[in-house]
Amino acid sequence: MKRIIIVAFLATTLQACLRLDSQFFNVQEISSYALDDYTGERELQDLPAAYDVAPENIHLFSLKSDDDGDVQTIYAIYLGDTARIATDTVIVYCHGNKHHMDLYWNRAKLLAHVGGEHRYGVLMMDYRGYGMSTGTTTESGLSADVNTCMQWLKDHGLTGDRTVLYGYSLGSAPATALAAEPRALRPAKLLLEAPFASAEVMVQDAALAALPASYFTDVRVDNAEKIQQVEQPFCWIHGVNDDFLRIDTHGEVVYNHYLGSYKEAHRIPEAVHNNVPAVMGYEEYVRVVGEFVGR
Repeated sequence: MKRIIIVAFLATTLQACLRLDSQFFNVQEISSYALDDYTGERELQDLPAAYDVAPENIHLFSLKSDDDGDVQTIYAIYLGDTARIATDTVIVYCHGNKHHMDLYWNRAKLLAHVGGEHRYGVLMMDYRGYGMSTGTTTESGLSADVNTCMQWLKDHGLTGDRTVLYGYSLGSAPATALAAEPRALRPAKLLLEAPFASAEVMVQDAALAALPASYFTDVRVDNAEKIQQVEQPFCWIHGVNDDFLRIDTHGEVVYNHYLGSYKEAHRIPEAVHNNVPAVMGYEEYVRVVGEFVGR
């Protein structure tokens, strides 16, 4: 009976960026991307028109991603001039666990204005199972799909010294993994917003009990452990009032486990899980990210 009550609690409580359902992943399939015309739930709904991106600088495309023989079609969007990938710095944005790229579209547009409009390119992808991307989402598939996008960038001339990995919430897992153990490219910097420490801590926070993560999910993500292998400069941003991935049990733990060359922390008062850029103020957010990317 106790287990039933806890499972019911999890099912009704974890409705934000990460949800511990039977598959751990909160996917939503769609038949097309609406981007600026999307009328569903979206983060940063009040983003000013000044952050719009010209249509000629929006490139939607698909790639084949191979996760140890599980080959799926994933969709990605590049914001910027693809002819300049060989010379530009590119921010590879790994979004959170809810729905698909339309939900995070305003976040990608905001990043496209870091340092001035299209000073840096931005690439965002839907992991397998999300949006129009095919297949079933898996922990290993997250990294495979992000790496596939990084290989595409490499094929277009990007080098590791001009690559910045940005992981938001769930996206902190593949971002941290690929910074710690690079594949196609060795990113020069890692930026994590509202990262989770591990699946174990997330389960315990949600269940209010010292239950093993295996009680609810097979996912074994441990960012706090993996980040100890990251040597590149690291920027961490987290809302102080995050009531989903608590700053003390998640963000601070990841930050404190980092042992690399340089780190900076931005604890945002009054911000919760999904509104950090808005609470910071969009100009301030762009400034903070831009100074880290350009340092």
